[in-house]
Amino acid sequence: MYTRVKTKKEIENLRKSGQILAGVMKGLGERLEEGVTGKELDEWATAEIVRNGAVASLIGYLNYPAALCISVNDAVVHGVPNDIPFKNGDLVGFDFCVTYEGMVTDCTRTFVVGGEEYASDEIKRLIKATKRSLDDAINAVKDGCSIGDISAAAQKPLDDAGFGVVRDLVGHGVGHKVHEEPEVPNYGVAGTGPKLKAGMTIAIEPMSTLGDWRVVMDPDGWTIRTRDGSLSAHFEDTILVTNDGAEILTRP
Repeated sequence: MYTRVKTKKEIENLRKSGQILAGVMKGLGERLEEGVTGKELDEWATAEIVRNGAVASLIGYLNYPAALCISVNDAVVHGVPNDIPFKNGDLVGFDFCVTYEGMVTDCTRTFVVGGEEYASDEIKRLIKATKRSLDDAINAVKDGCSIGDISAAAQKPLDDAGFGVVRDLVGHGVGHKVHEEPEVPNYGVAGTGPKLKAGMTIAIEPMSTLGDWRVVMDPDGWTIRTRDGSLSAHFEDTILVTNDGAEILTRP
């Protein structure tokens, strides 16, 4: 299904969904520390989403077994929560969706366990450039913009910094379902591709690597890693297209 222009009520519910998600994401960042496991955080997040009157959208989606995707170090996306304790210096991405009154938002943040004091200068640069990629892509959004405008804006900061731009995984429409058309690549040519209208909602999600952009699938059928084993960062927000720009639904 192609993402539709949302009604006023649907937009209200998307805002609520996004704020629930943002609150849970904040709590995950506060609880992420050495010795904690992904399964423990997944259990907490699931309960917190339900406590807020919402649904953890990913549980059972395409038979996925958890509320959170937790991707560690060279895992780019879709890591399944497990019982392995996190270590200081681990690069951890939380990616999940929340459904409120039938409306879905999607968000990802990458954290360093123990804080930036445990991150190398290269990792700090990777995180900064990937955040910049997301922000620049969001700044390209407005009524009538093309997908290529967003993609080109996402690509430039990562190219300029010399990092890999993952090409096999893309952003997407979101709202009534977790994944809707159109696809929103993180590389491309401005002025090309489908055009967006005010009231549509999309998830923009640049994924970067310290090395090559190519990825491989783990035997678990979910976890996607960098092919060369390089570390990866991932940031994502759900965006409402407006007449003159974009409203970020998944930030406090």
